[in-house]
This record gives sequence, structure tokens and C-alpha cells, in this order.
Amino acid sequence: MQAKMSLIVPCYNEEACIPLFYAEVNKVYEQELKQRELELEYVFVDDGSSDQTLSALKSLSEKDDRVHFVSLSRNFGKEAAMFAGLEAATGDYVAIMDVDLQDPPSLLPQMVDAIQKEGYDCVATKRSTRKGEPPVRSFFARLFYRIINKMTTTKIVDGARDYRLMVRPMVDAILSDQEYNRFSKGIFSWVGFNTKWLEYENIERSAGKTKWSFWKLFLYSVDGILAYSTAPLALVSVIGIIFCIVSFISLCFVVTRAALFGDPVAGWPSMISIMFFLGGIQLLCFGVIGLYISKIYLETKKRPIYIVKEKK
Repeated sequence: MQAKMSLIVPCYNEEACIPLFYAEVNKVYEQELKQRELELEYVFVDDGSSDQTLSALKSLSEKDDRVHFVSLSRNFGKEAAMFAGLEAATGDYVAIMDVDLQDPPSLLPQMVDAIQKEGYDCVATKRSTRKGEPPVRSFFARLFYRIINKMTTTKIVDGARDYRLMVRPMVDAILSDQEYNRFSKGIFSWVGFNTKWLEYENIERSAGKTKWSFWKLFLYSVDGILAYSTAPLALVSVIGIIFCIVSFISLCFVVTRAALFGDPVAGWPSMISIMFFLGGIQLLCFGVIGLYISKIYLETKKRPIYIVKEKK
């Protein structure tokens, strides 16, 4: 029986990239994948685009029966779009790819061989370099991976991409995780399965501009840490204990000094500085706790991860 491979392609305002992506994948399929007797399925997910992305997908699906699309009612974010694609995909093998060709389709034959011939459950990719990326973003990206891997037992590979090919049992395991606040890089690692890693150099976008600003990446990294680690809560507790000890020592010092040397009037600037410092620490602690509570709040609402407007 011929196996099927589904390609999940999240799209947000990517009308210029879609034809380029489709042509490149088709070239790889005709030259190398077709001879492996592998059926191909495209699952494009329009994540509430405001340009002509949906029109481009409809036009493509009319020309090619292998092309399917899921159009979401608004922009739910890439995590939700990937989940929508995973639920819509019907293939024995399922790949997640960016439409901007930063995930090279030329790796697909190698990924298929690793699963079919080497027995892997998943073939994932990571960037060997961050060439072309702003130095500040690269620095904070590496810092994020160092921090999260120290805080959690779920290993997140530095430079890991969402680009990966998975067997159906792994896809089903990912779909069984219905959490609303999703961090797929953590989920991919958490579900396990035998994974092979492929490295490639960073590739510039084929067209358009990135939708990931520094602020969005920062919030995404915070979500990742909160989703797979309770270390910030432990850190808050440690900070509280430390300041209790420091306060007790300071109290003993003040009482002893007053008993031995009297109670000279202290300057108010130092007092105000200490108050502001302790107030800042308290607000930081409440903020960390508040972030966890907000995640709990969103999970208990049981809202759908995405809403479909139309699909084919």
C-alpha cells in the first residue's frame, strides 16, 4: 500500500511565498520522492491573513487536488495553526514546514529515508549557524536555550526548528496534548520517540518579511519557560527566604547598635532606596506567580485552540 506524506504549512500574509514554495516542493517530489512511491498531500493553514493568502490557496487547490487548506477565523498564532494542520493531516508521515523556504524542501528525501530505512520515528532539523540574523536576537536566542535547559528536564535543542517529519503514532501523541498554551518545541521533545537531527545553515526568506518581532519572540520564550518549568516559582521562594534571613540579620544589627551606641538618625535616601528595592522584589515575585495563574486561568476556560472559517 502506498504511503502518504502530509506537509503542514502555516501561512500568515504569505501570498508572495506560496507559489514559490509549491513549485520548489513539487520539484523535489517529482525528482526524488515520487520514485519512493510516496503520495503527497499539502495542508496549508491560513492563520487569519489580511492579504490575498486565502485566494492564492483556493486557486492552488482548484488546480491540484493534493492541495488542501484550512482557513482560521482570525489570527490565532503559529502554534494554533500548526495544531490545526496536524488535526487536518491524513498522512502516514507528517511534516511541518515554513512557507518562506527557510525550511529547505531538499531535505525531505533524506528525512523520508531516515524514517523508512533507518527506523526513526521523527527527523527534526536545527540550524548550524545563525548567519543573517541580527546579533542581538542571536544572543538572546542562545541565552533562552541555556536558561530553559537548566530549568527543565525536557531538553530543547539549541537552534531547533519546527521543521520535522514524524510518523503517525507521534502525531497522534502530540494531538492528545490538548493544552491551550502551546509550546510545540517542548511538546515535540516531551512526547519522546526516536528522533534524528539534521543540521543546515540558516537560509534567508524567499519573499516577504518575518512576522516575528523581538518582542513576540521574547513572549514566546517566556511561554516556553512557563510551560515546561516551575523553576521560576522555586526561585521566587528562594528569594523570599533569602530576604527574610537578610531582614532578620539587619534587625539584629539595628537592635544591637541602638543598645550599644544609641539610635542615631539615619538618612532618608538610603531608607527610600531600600524600600523601593524590596518593593520591586515583591512585585517581581507577584508577577511571576501571576503569570502562572494567568496560564491556569486560560486553561480552565477550555476555549478551542482555533476556530475554522472554511476549509477544503
